[in-house]
Amino acid sequence: MADWIDRTEPLLELMPQAPATFGLDTEFMRISTFFPRLALIQLALGERIALVDPLADVALDALGDVLADPARVVVMHSASEDIEALATRFPRGVAHLFDTQIAAAFAGLGAGLGYQKLVSQLLGVDLPKAETRSDWTRRPLSPQQIEYAEHDVVHLLALHHALTGRVAQRGYADWLAEDCARLVERARTREPDPEPQTQLRGAADWAIDRQALLRRVLRWREVTARRTDTPRPWILDDATALDLSYRPPTDANDLSGRTKAVRGLRSPLRAELLDVLRRPLEDDERQFEAIPRSPSLREKPVLAAMKEVIAAKSKELDLPEGLIAARRHLESLLVTHRWPKPLEGWRRGVLHDALIALLP
Repeated sequence: MADWIDRTEPLLELMPQAPATFGLDTEFMRISTFFPRLALIQLALGERIALVDPLADVALDALGDVLADPARVVVMHSASEDIEALATRFPRGVAHLFDTQIAAAFAGLGAGLGYQKLVSQLLGVDLPKAETRSDWTRRPLSPQQIEYAEHDVVHLLALHHALTGRVAQRGYADWLAEDCARLVERARTREPDPEPQTQLRGAADWAIDRQALLRRVLRWREVTARRTDTPRPWILDDATALDLSYRPPTDANDLSGRTKAVRGLRSPLRAELLDVLRRPLEDDERQFEAIPRSPSLREKPVLAAMKEVIAAKSKELDLPEGLIAARRHLESLLVTHRWPKPLEGWRRGVLHDALIALLP
C-alpha cells in the first residue's frame, strides 16, 4: 500500500529517506488552462511508494530540495510533460533526470516505447490499462486511480537498473545523459517563443509585412494565454490567426463576426486584438526570422539523400532513425542552411559533415 501524503509533517519526515535514485511520476489536468494543474505526485523510494497530494495544504519545499539535488537521480518515463507540470510548483526543477523512454531507445529497444510496453518487454509484467479519462483533481481518488498511480512508479527503479546496464554496454551512457539534460532544459524553459510564426509554414510565401503581422498576433496570443491561463486555441486558433493576419478586419463588427466561434475571446480581448491587428507596424517589427518554406521539387532529391544518411547512421549505430534526427530538422537545414539547434551535441558530431556536404 502506498502512503498518502497530504500534510507537511509526513513529507518532511519522508524526504530525508529519499535514496540516491528514486522514481517519480505525476498526474495533472490541462483541459481548460494554459498551465498544467499538478494533481498528484507519485514517488518510488526504494520499496516504499508515496502519493503526494499537491492540492492539499502541504508545503512541498522539502521535495523541491530533493528534486533539485544533482546528486540524486530522478527516474521518470517520457518526462517532458511531467517536468512542465512540476515546474508550476518547483521552479528549480529536476537536476538529474533518467528518462526510461529515452534510455530504451539507446538500449536498442525502439523509439517512443510506452511505459506499459516497456515494463512488459523488460520485466515481464503486464500492467492494467491507463486511467486516461480520470479526473485527477477529484478527492478522494478512486481505488482504481490509486492502483494506477502506484503502478506508474513501482517499476521505474527496476527499469532504471535494467536499462542502465544495457545503455552502458552499448557505449551510449553519455549521449543518454545529454538527451535527458536537454529534455529537462527544454521542458522547464517557459519563456514564450519569440518567433512563433516559423511554425506556420502555410504563410511562408506571404509578404514580409503580412508575416510580421502574423508574428505580432501570435505573440499577443501567447502572452494573453499565459496571462489568463487559457489554452492558446481558446484565445485564437491557428486558422483564425492566419485569416485575420492575411486579411485584417475592417472594424470591431467585422472582427466579432469572424471570431464568434473562438470560445475564450471575450469582448475586452477582442478590443486588444483589434488594436494588435490595426496598429501600424514599427520598423523593428520587420526584423524577424522569416517563415521557412517547404523544400522545393528541385530540393526533394537532396532531402532524400539526407534521409539516406540518417538511415545509414541508424544502421551503423543501431539506434532508431527518429532518435538521430527528425525529418523537420532535415528540412530546416535544407531550406535555411543553418544547423538546427536540436541537432547540436552528439548529433552534430555524428551528422554534420555528411549533411552539410549535401547542401546545394
